[in-house]
Amino acid sequence: MRIQLFAIIALAGLVVSSTAAQVKKSEMPGVRNYSRVDATVGCGGAVDPSAMSALRKEGYVSVINLRLANEAGADVDAGRAAAKTAGLKYIHLPFNAASPDPKVVSDFLGAVADKSNQPVFIHCGSANRVGAVWMIKRVLQDGWAVDRAQTEAEAIGLQNPQLLAFANTYIKEHKKP
Repeated sequence: MRIQLFAIIALAGLVVSSTAAQVKKSEMPGVRNYSRVDATVGCGGAVDPSAMSALRKEGYVSVINLRLANEAGADVDAGRAAAKTAGLKYIHLPFNAASPDPKVVSDFLGAVADKSNQPVFIHCGSANRVGAVWMIKRVLQDGWAVDRAQTEAEAIGLQNPQLLAFANTYIKEHKKP
């Protein structure tokens, strides 16, 4: 019995560590807190418009910006123009961390499910909001367990307890039995 329990605990630790290991952090000039999750998605914080061509060279075809237009340093128009110049599709879904809107999450889920948007790069100011919406995506679209999705979201950048609570509530309200 003790050996079986140890094996279960070890296996659970392996699943959690492999989920976190799936998020590969690296440096990309002009992108704060850059990480690659898999072949179809990358995540990050604030993006300087000059980084759009580098994102295109990494293979991304679209960018989803979750920043509010009035955030300090968030020049949505410059980002959109730079993305267009680089040949990237640009999707702006302003997501307010202080007052999260479930409609924005629904729009996000539609955008990331659209194969024509992949590979997609998703960003906000720090990758905190990215982690929250990605956690929701993993559970509702990919069928992941909440704890596994949360581990990955935290590796991406989710740190805000209010956003975590919002993500969990959204999941509970939208998960099919």
